[in-house]
This record gives sequence, structure tokens and C-alpha cells, in this order.
Amino acid sequence: MGSGKTTVGVSLARQLGWRFEDLDTRIEDSAGFSISAIFERRGETAFREIEREQLEKALGRVAESGEPIVLALGGGTYAQPGIVERLRGFGAVVIWLDCPANLLLARCATMNNRPLFRDEASFRTLLAARLPFYEQADYRVAGDDDPASVVARILALPAFAKRLTNLGEELSARRVKP
Repeated sequence: MGSGKTTVGVSLARQLGWRFEDLDTRIEDSAGFSISAIFERRGETAFREIEREQLEKALGRVAESGEPIVLALGGGTYAQPGIVERLRGFGAVVIWLDCPANLLLARCATMNNRPLFRDEASFRTLLAARLPFYEQADYRVAGDDDPASVVARILALPAFAKRLTNLGEELSARRVKP
């Protein structure tokens, strides 16, 4: 929550030439109202069911089309039972945008659409509960910098450096030579 997943994800997708999807947006579109309203009207359990359903639909679309995407997960998605294993089994590369708690607090304090953000104490408790899951990500990238720098760090990761090299070779092969 507040790590910049959407901002960084949009920029990363643009650089890779991939499609970007935000799981929270998918959830809101499918439910017909905001995440805060889902929490208020139906509770967190119902929200998590919708979240899992929309994650499965996003993964299904990727499997069907073969089109790579950058998918921004909600702050609690990766901490739900079975999600780590599901994404590993799918072959997804999971990146944790790690930010100091004080920075996350500062960012979240200005947002009014975070149903699980109540106060500093509850935020720190929630973050502590989620950290063991986040630490299982394939890569941990510092997210406390400007988005362009965060994206550059991601693109330098082995998983992306290899993909960019292969993409460059593919594009070179397609060029018509005089």
C-alpha cells in the first residue's frame, strides 16, 4: 500500500512494450463500485474473493493470449493464502517495491481510498503481517526513489535484462536491410 505499484507498473509496461493492468481497477470494474465501498458493503472476505477471481481472470487472459503484461497487485493480494504458490506455478516474476515504513505512511496519509489504512499503529501491524509474504517475491527493489529510477532498477534485473536482449535481437532480425 503506497509503494507506487501503479505508477511504476505503468512506466515499466511502457518501457517493455507490454500491456499494464491494475488488479484494483479490475476489481472495481467487476464489482461496479470502489474498493472502499466493497469493504464497507460486503467486508474484506468478499473483497478477497473478488480479488482472487480477478487475478485468475488476468492470468487466464495472459495464458490464452500469450501476451505479457505488467500486473500491479493490491498491497494485500500477495499475502493471501495460496497466491505466492499460484504466481510461482504460473511462472510470473514477482517484484516487491520495498519502501521504508515512514515513506509508505506519508504516502498513504494523503490517500482517502485505502480501507485498511486507519492510523499509524494499525498500518505498522498490517505491514509487519505482510512482510513475510513480500519477502518471498522473486526480486526486492527499492521503491523509495523517483519512478524512473525504480523502473531502471527493475529493467536491470536478470529476468528483464534477458527479455530486453531477446526483444532487441528479435527487432533487429525483423528490420529490412538495404
